[in-house]
Amino acid sequence: MTDRIAIIGAGEVGAASAYALLQGSLYKEILLVDIKPEKRDGQVRDLSDACYAEDSSTRVRAGTYKEAGECDIVVITAGSKRTRGETSLQLVERNTAILRRIIDSMRPFRSDLIMIVVSHPVDVLTTLAQKLSGLPSRQVIGSGTFLDTVRLRRMLADRFEVATGPVSAYVLGEHGDSQFVAWSLASIDGVPIGEALPEKEFNREELAEQCKREGQRIVDTKGAIAFGIASVVSNICGSIIFDRRDVRPVSHFQPELDCCVSMPVVLGRHGVVKALSLPLSSEEKAKLAESAHIVREAAQKLLGP
Repeated sequence: MTDRIAIIGAGEVGAASAYALLQGSLYKEILLVDIKPEKRDGQVRDLSDACYAEDSSTRVRAGTYKEAGECDIVVITAGSKRTRGETSLQLVERNTAILRRIIDSMRPFRSDLIMIVVSHPVDVLTTLAQKLSGLPSRQVIGSGTFLDTVRLRRMLADRFEVATGPVSAYVLGEHGDSQFVAWSLASIDGVPIGEALPEKEFNREELAEQCKREGQRIVDTKGAIAFGIASVVSNICGSIIFDRRDVRPVSHFQPELDCCVSMPVVLGRHGVVKALSLPLSSEEKAKLAESAHIVREAAQKLLGP
């Protein structure tokens, strides 16, 4: 094992991601980096105990921003939560400033570094990370609608009373209000969903809305999302490090849209191996364009002239 993964941000998401990566003892080192050394060191001690419990040969240790820039993968989970009375724009501006400091502190980057952005708003920040870092676009990835897609497939599996394996469906676009379900491509074990479960038997719009709001429901009840996104981070890292060529809906730069939004891609050792061109319906193409417009406009305002 020679692979090193750095996680920037030692809060709930960062710590849960580190724990998920520990399962199976597949990596040489996991570095935790945080602006608050006491919090970082406490998480390192706790995770080191988990290494023993899992009989893991992976080492967890505190790291610096410079060291993070020399790892195989750096996962950015750092960011601020919205405070009382704060607007969405103010939150985005603060998290953009945090992202700028992180990227500047990591320079110079290892040439084949893969950067995974988890912080919110993930598509805007992934777009900014790609432009600010100067890394090839294939090496900058956002968690995007991967978790939303997992939720959608679980919800559909529950409706059909089947395992999630046969369910094929994607949430695409922005991870947020403008995300959409590509119903035209959804299927159950190869059978189009409209045939497998007629639309009159379930309301597609209601299910898509339930999926969209599931994250906020979790935040409202327990304060933060940790385990679901940690599983997604671990899966993306494994796809990259072990060159598994998995197809995942992640946020990545799309030249024709001039921003990062989620569409399925093949993930491998160099990041995005190739993007998949889906035969979306005309309505879905319009929704993707609108979603990209929202992300692009926000990113351009934050980048400035």
